[in-house]
Amino acid sequence: MIRETRDRRGFTLVELLVVIAIIGVLVGLLLPAVQAAREAARRMSCSNNFKQIGLGIHNYHSTYKQLPKHGTGTTRGTAGNATNNYNRLFLSYLVPLTPFIEQQALWEKISNPSVETVPGTSMPGSVLGGMWPAMGPAPWRTQYVPWMTQVPTYRCPSDPAYSPPGLARSNYGACIGDAIDRSRDGGINEFGFKSNSNGNATNRVRDLNWMATRARASMRGFFWPRHDSKFRDCLDGLANTIAAGEICTSLQQREVKADFARTGNGPAMNPSLCKNNVNIDPERPSRWGPGANVSTGGTQMRGVRWADFRPHYTGMQTILPPNAPNCHLSNGGDYNETIMSAGSRHQGGAHVLMADGAVVFITDSIEAGDSTKPPIERGSGGSPGWMGPETAPGQKSPYGLWGALGTRAASETIEEQLNQ
Repeated sequence: MIRETRDRRGFTLVELLVVIAIIGVLVGLLLPAVQAAREAARRMSCSNNFKQIGLGIHNYHSTYKQLPKHGTGTTRGTAGNATNNYNRLFLSYLVPLTPFIEQQALWEKISNPSVETVPGTSMPGSVLGGMWPAMGPAPWRTQYVPWMTQVPTYRCPSDPAYSPPGLARSNYGACIGDAIDRSRDGGINEFGFKSNSNGNATNRVRDLNWMATRARASMRGFFWPRHDSKFRDCLDGLANTIAAGEICTSLQQREVKADFARTGNGPAMNPSLCKNNVNIDPERPSRWGPGANVSTGGTQMRGVRWADFRPHYTGMQTILPPNAPNCHLSNGGDYNETIMSAGSRHQGGAHVLMADGAVVFITDSIEAGDSTKPPIERGSGGSPGWMGPETAPGQKSPYGLWGALGTRAASETIEEQLNQ
């Protein structure tokens, strides 16, 4: 029997190239999908961190019948070095929150005296008794271990920045409202009195009525720095009020959403001068230009001190929409009023934590009113609103839906269902 044999032929070069090309196209399509999936997972993890912070705030309130104070700690004393022996009421709301987010061990270190220092550093000689005080020194002391300890719950996994430079970081800033005046201290000085004086012996030890009324006019947010607050203060409703917002920390790349420029006081009367600042690079509008006075080194950068309550470290305002520029209304130092915006590394917006515990993603395009209008503020001379009747205390926010969400008791009507 004769069997017919057939030659077996392999792939031709053309066929092989076609197969390789098809595989390349499929891989090219797959990689962006993988990256998108990874970012979706990071965004979900960020939202979960914020949810844990919200639960911590509610559990804290259930325990102590008040919110964790933003601007808390020990008052400034006169014995020894003020920075090393007292934290001077500079601690953020994130510090007392630590035992409520499963960081009890860190809280024990903070709340008790300690002799421990960061490896490679030594105890400053001016520390009384050679021991850190309970509640720690000022939150910019890099020798103090807790201030250099990174809390994972306080970091968004999409934010690649890390320290040093800076201390341990946070991506979740307390909402202090839609105004600027007294944003640096809430109207209370480091000695615990309603005054803006930390040096004058007369003013630093007594309450001043003009400061009390001025701070009450402008401190309209869920958190009022250096003041005790409760859920009952939120007359607009917990579901209609932002408790905290996501913020970017500095990559030292002069980003408008992650680095703040020292602009002088112009934006205090016209916040659009921060958003449309002449020092923003016109060819790269996401960056501050070379003429801008931007801190991109050391410990004075956006979000680089999780324990410091000042707005450029752990705060945000609902003046400019998410991912808008950040402006420090001075030309030097880091103790002055600010315009600090929410921001994130997620595409298109940033998370906010509502006071009822819900986490909502707010887009950059949220209705934010007219940023050329001055914020609500009572004049120091006793006038209702120093820029006109629209700025008088109790007026609705000039910054639209975004501004209204940042106020706790301005009686604005919220007609949007945010959490859909």
